[in-house]
Amino acid sequence: MELLSVTNLTKDFGGLRAVAGLSFELKPGEILGLIGPNGAGKTTAFNLMAGFIPPTSGEVMLEGRSVVGLKPHAVVKRGIARTFQIVKPFRNLPVLENVTLAAFLHEPRRASAEAEAKRMLGIVGLSGQVERNASDLTLGEQKRLEIARALATRPKILFLDEPMGGLNPTEIDEACQLVQRIRDQGVTIMLVEHHMKAIMRISDRVIVLHHGVKIGDAPPREIVKNRDVIAAYLGEGAAHA
Repeated sequence: MELLSVTNLTKDFGGLRAVAGLSFELKPGEILGLIGPNGAGKTTAFNLMAGFIPPTSGEVMLEGRSVVGLKPHAVVKRGIARTFQIVKPFRNLPVLENVTLAAFLHEPRRASAEAEAKRMLGIVGLSGQVERNASDLTLGEQKRLEIARALATRPKILFLDEPMGGLNPTEIDEACQLVQRIRDQGVTIMLVEHHMKAIMRISDRVIVLHHGVKIGDAPPREIVKNRDVIAAYLGEGAAHA
C-alpha cells in the first residue's frame, strides 16, 4: 500500500498555475527525486503537501487520511517533515537546543527530548558540535542540522529541499550517503535537487515537473532517456553522462 497518495494537486497564484494536476504515489522505503527547471513548481509542490500553502484543488493522503487543510505543525505530527532550500536554524541557539526543540513534539520531558536530539545529531554526523551555536556551523553542517531537526519529529516521510545545494563534491557524496542511511532506518524520502548525478545515483524513482506539469515518472535509467524530459530539462548529453 502507498504511504502517500497525491491526486490532481493544483495551485493557482492569480493567473499563474504553479502546479497543474500533479498525481503520484510514494511507497514506504522509497527515495523519490523531484526535478525540473527553475520555476517548475517543485518547492510549491512541497509547500502544498506539507501544509504551508493550501491547494486550489486536489488531494494529499497520508496513510489513507487527508492532510489538506491541516496547519504545518499538524502535518508534522501526522508524520511529514521537511527541510528548506534556505536553511533556517535558530542561529543564536546551540546545535543541541535546535534539535531538542523539535524533539519536544513527541518527548515532553527535557531529558528524553535531549537524548533523542543527541541521537539524531549522531545520525547526521554532528555529535561533536552540540555546544556550538548554529550560526557558527558551515553551510554543509547547517544543512545536516536542519535534517536532524526534521528527523527529531519522527517523520514517516521526509521532504528534502535541495539538501546538496552549495556543497562541494565531498560534501555532496556525504549527503548522498546520509540520505540513503536515513532511508535504511525506515524513513521514506522525497527530495528536490538540481545536482543531477547525485539525484540519479540515490533515487529509486524520479518525477520531472515542467511548468507545473508532470512530464516524467520513472526510474533514473528511464528518465534520462525520456525525450520530453531531455528537451525540457536534461539536455541531449544526459543519457550519456
